[in-house]
Amino acid sequence: MPLKRILLAEPAGFCAGVKRAVDMLDQALQDLDTPIYCYRELVHNRQVIEQFTARGVRFVENLSEVPVAAVLVFSAHGVSPALLAEASQRQLRVIDATCPFVARIHSKVRQFVAEGHLVFLVGHRGHDEVRGVIGEAPGSVLVIENPDEAEDIQVPQGIPVALVTQTTLSISDTEKTVSVLCRRFPKLATLPQSDICSAVRSRQIAVRRLASLVKHVLVLGAQNSSNSLRLVEVAREAGANATLISSLDDLQKLPWQDMDAVGITAGASTPDSFIQAVIEEIKRPDGAVIFSVGVSCIDSETQRTSVTSGNTNECLHK
Repeated sequence: MPLKRILLAEPAGFCAGVKRAVDMLDQALQDLDTPIYCYRELVHNRQVIEQFTARGVRFVENLSEVPVAAVLVFSAHGVSPALLAEASQRQLRVIDATCPFVARIHSKVRQFVAEGHLVFLVGHRGHDEVRGVIGEAPGSVLVIENPDEAEDIQVPQGIPVALVTQTTLSISDTEKTVSVLCRRFPKLATLPQSDICSAVRSRQIAVRRLASLVKHVLVLGAQNSSNSLRLVEVAREAGANATLISSLDDLQKLPWQDMDAVGITAGASTPDSFIQAVIEEIKRPDGAVIFSVGVSCIDSETQRTSVTSGNTNECLHK
C-alpha cells in the first residue's frame, strides 16, 4: 500500500525554552575561544548533542571534570543551588540556560518552603528537571509520580502543603494525580496557572487532534525526552498506533505496507533538521502529499481541525 498522505502536527519541534538554550550555547561557541563545557545534556535530543559535540562542546556528568575557571553551561532543565555553589567555588564562568518555565518552578518552591510548606512535586524521579527542583529544598520537597502515590502520601497533621509539577508531563495524567492531592489536602497551595509548559500543552493538544485523523503517528524525539514520551502516550490514548522515532534507522522497523497515511509530531527538543530528514525519507518512495494539521483553527463547537496543503485549506471533521 503506497503512502499517500503525511500529516504534520503544528506546533511540533523546538519550544522557546529549548531554542533559547541552543542559541545561548551557539552564541558562546561564536564568542569564546576557550573550550566550553556543558553539565549533562543541554536538551534531551541526540542530534542536538552530536552537533554540539562535533563543534567541540564537552558534556560532563560531574563538575569535577571541568577545569577551574573554565566556561560551563547549565542545561535547559535547571540545576540545584548546590551545583551553582560548586561552580562558584571552582570559579567557573557559568552560562545558565535554564528554561524560564523551569526557573519559575524553582522560584515558587523557594517561596513555598520559606512560608513553611511541605512541597509536593508531581513528576518523574531521576529526571534532570526534577532533580534540580528537589535541590532547592531536599528535605521539604516530596516527589509524587502517580495517583497511587498521591493516595498513599502521609503528612504530619498541621503541616501546610503546596503543589508544583514537572513542566513536561502529560496533561491528563497530571490532572488525575493532582485531583487526588486536592481531594486529600483541601488547603493545598497551588500556583495560579498550570506548571505544565504551554509549549508542551499545545503539542499534546495537536497530537491528540492528529491521532483522530490517522491510525499511525510518529513522534520524533529522544528516548530520554520526557515531553516526547508523553506525546507517544497522548497519541495512544487518542486511539492511534504511536511510535517514538529517535533516528532514521527506526523508520525501517515500521509496517509501511499497512499505511496509506501517517501523522508526524516532534518533541519540544527535536530540531527541525531531523523533522525534515524524516519527512524526506518517508516521502521519497511514493511521493506522498504533506498536510499541516494545526490547532489554531479548532472550533470548540464543531470540533474541527485545520488541515492545510499547498494553497488548499480545508477542515476535516473528527
